[in-house]
Amino acid sequence: MSDAPGAGLGTELIISPRSQEVRDDLADAPGWPAYAAQLRAAVGAVIETCDADALELGELLVSLPLPDKYAHLRNGVEVGSAEAVDLVECMVAGHGPYGRLSRPGRLQIESGWDGAVHLFLSPAAASELAERLQDDELSIGWRQAAPEPVEVARPVVAVADEDFWKAVRETSERLTLVCERWAYGAYGCRWFRVTPQNADEIARRVKPRSLIGVAVDPDLRPRPEMLEDDLTAFAAPGPPGELPYRAWPGGADALSDVTGEGFSFVLADRAMGRWCAVVPDPDGVVRGLWEEPADAEQ
Repeated sequence: MSDAPGAGLGTELIISPRSQEVRDDLADAPGWPAYAAQLRAAVGAVIETCDADALELGELLVSLPLPDKYAHLRNGVEVGSAEAVDLVECMVAGHGPYGRLSRPGRLQIESGWDGAVHLFLSPAAASELAERLQDDELSIGWRQAAPEPVEVARPVVAVADEDFWKAVRETSERLTLVCERWAYGAYGCRWFRVTPQNADEIARRVKPRSLIGVAVDPDLRPRPEMLEDDLTAFAAPGPPGELPYRAWPGGADALSDVTGEGFSFVLADRAMGRWCAVVPDPDGVVRGLWEEPADAEQ
């Protein structure tokens, strides 16, 4: 797919609940099933009209554990029309996972607020759909607009290539932690303890477009001054391999909250910004966009 998914899309279609109760309570509202059914039909009709039977997932946000049926989701994954409709319903219901679905030059889908979804399409497709998308449960809005481009002011440009992993391997005689950030959100990462014996395996396991952060001999002592920052707590530095963890986006009120239930080792996430890189796609091109941490520990 093209790297400019919004090119050629000049019309925005906004579908939202007609019922204020559904807008307010989303999936908890009695009227949600009727809205969801008509929303699914409308989004399916848009996908069909735009000939967008495969859509690429981007800007993935995972704030809750992914259900098994979505365990394969990553930035850059293509989903079919049926799965795209399912994802749209999950997003507008407020459950997630969230993301942008796009077919360059044909369609881009983004979730909004209050049960709404925003679909960007060509004027020709909009004209074809204008008479079809009328339903009792749906509020339909049209305007001339193109999707906002994805902009990263200070993108991470380093590549997680062979040289990167060679350098990681060389540090791994010491305590070395690797974070694979494959999506935004508390559940959008995996943590590993790297050793000379497992470094190559971990390099193979990380997914394209992920942001890889490395911390060597990190200070894992829980300290009160850490509480205002994003934190990750571990049961221990752990045996080699993938580590269980608990994420605290935005920090925590008290150290006792973070270190409860055996999670007694704590890392400020900004420590991972000193050494990071992006995993390239299989063709060697880096397409993952991640902001370089502005407040990385020096």
